[in-house]
Amino acid sequence: MSAGSSRRQVHLGVHFPGVNNTTVWSDPEAGSQIDFSSFEHMARTAEAAKFDFFFLAEGLRLREQGGRIYDLDVVGRPDTLTVLDALAARTDRLGLVGTINSTFNEPYEVARQFASLDHLSGGRAAWNVVTSWDAFTGENFRRGPFLPRELRYARAREFLQTARELWDAWQDDDVVADAATGRFLARADAGWFEHLGAQFGISGRFNVPRSPQGHPVIFQAGDSDEGREFAAAEADAIFSRHGSLSAGKLFWADVKRRLARYGRVPDDLKILPAATFVLGDTDVEAEERAAAVRLQQVSPRTAIAFLERVWNCDLSSYDVDGPLPAFDPAPIAGYAQGRANAPENPLATAREWRQLAEAEGLSIRELVIRVTARQSFVGAPRTVAELIDRFVQEDAADGFVLVPHLTPGGLDEFAKTVVPILQERGVFRAEYEGTTLRDHLGLQPARALGSPTLLSAP
Repeated sequence: MSAGSSRRQVHLGVHFPGVNNTTVWSDPEAGSQIDFSSFEHMARTAEAAKFDFFFLAEGLRLREQGGRIYDLDVVGRPDTLTVLDALAARTDRLGLVGTINSTFNEPYEVARQFASLDHLSGGRAAWNVVTSWDAFTGENFRRGPFLPRELRYARAREFLQTARELWDAWQDDDVVADAATGRFLARADAGWFEHLGAQFGISGRFNVPRSPQGHPVIFQAGDSDEGREFAAAEADAIFSRHGSLSAGKLFWADVKRRLARYGRVPDDLKILPAATFVLGDTDVEAEERAAAVRLQQVSPRTAIAFLERVWNCDLSSYDVDGPLPAFDPAPIAGYAQGRANAPENPLATAREWRQLAEAEGLSIRELVIRVTARQSFVGAPRTVAELIDRFVQEDAADGFVLVPHLTPGGLDEFAKTVVPILQERGVFRAEYEGTTLRDHLGLQPARALGSPTLLSAP
């Protein structure tokens, strides 16, 4: 914790699981990933516990591996914004965060959708801005197949700048009441916009008046250097992967120090790592439950699927309780399509895995369990609450985006047991103090675009 400061408040969001390798499909308590009741249950649980927001990821194409549908992730999930629009009517204060891709969409459409969600929810909308890295996804779109890394971020920067110009096309006084008729009328120049840039050349009238937050809250997910710089320049919150205290401190310090070059201060950007959790009546019971959960998460089929993403070939004949393949990965790419976590250097990854497996006598399944472990918080409720608080007070995070392993009830136990302890410690709200997501996150009103931020090319 910074010297001389009071205890910092913890920010909490919940990530509806499915587009990841943490979901346990086989558990008897696992429910639907498609029925609206599942989304509503988790959102209502989060709001009752006074969470900042509900976070929904996006999948633009079914994932494939070896020419077959990779059915260890959710398939058939409804459209992100459709779900969030529906949740706006079933919640009152909870923030609603949606991941929408900047590579295969258009600024006018996305700006209109999020401005509409902000109106419908009374100022609770947030956009998680992401890029798409693979030609596989691009085949679904006219813009396909894909963009090189530097062009993806160039497009994302200009995409966001253009969306902000559209949101600013309406000012607060552009809608006025007509005294004679009682109707609300727009000023003659309301909504006019023109953007001429390298990526977009558009002009016209934006047809959604200024929304309650002015601009929806901007999230960014990405740990690369380009992603960190993008977040420092443009985002209100960054969704990161760092789970350990030491790694979190390094990431927090690195990203926060970048803010000054854009005229920003540390509180302008919230760092919110993804965090899984397993609870128990005691720390020992929680550890036992966590081990059982990991076995459910990494079934024999899942273990082989992870191995194939490194070796780039069919390994279905291998015994998951046996050793790693003796041969090196195939020097080809694309065996696992639509997978953002395929290693950039399969040979180096295989070498590291062999060394670890040999040193500790690990089988294929045991190794995959080890290298894919994402259980950030394991313990009794008080243990977990104290650790979460420690991360925030020691500048390793501003809070966390919790990723339960069960749908839809995976957040219930945390809400009932951990949240009251955080409230008891004075680091988490007992009631909402504001109505908008910016209020919940302690963010300043949306910046005007009088002097647009510039991000140096990666």
